[in-house]
Amino acid sequence: MSYYDPKDLRKFANITEWSEELGTKFFDYYGKVFEEGALSAREKSLIALAVAHTEMCPYCIDAYTVDGLQRGITKEEMMEAVHVGAAIKSGASLVHGVMMMNKVKKLDG
Repeated sequence: MSYYDPKDLRKFANITEWSEELGTKFFDYYGKVFEEGALSAREKSLIALAVAHTEMCPYCIDAYTVDGLQRGITKEEMMEAVHVGAAIKSGASLVHGVMMMNKVKKLDG
């Protein structure tokens, strides 16, 4: 059994039930973010897919894989976007190694 149930993604709209005002504001914001703008809806979908992977959200991965395919994003483009996200995530982890190095140098006196 998995903690994540794919059927739960369909329940996402229900977050307004216990906080209608905040839930509605979130969905208004979310909808506005994904409107066509300086970036196309296709580009935003690809960005969302990469971020979904760095955030490790199975619901978002499912949603933006389907959305991307519907927008004509190829599997090669999807995988490249996932690798971009992974590179940034790993780089962000590694650059924090400077903090460790600074601490060791301080403790070594």
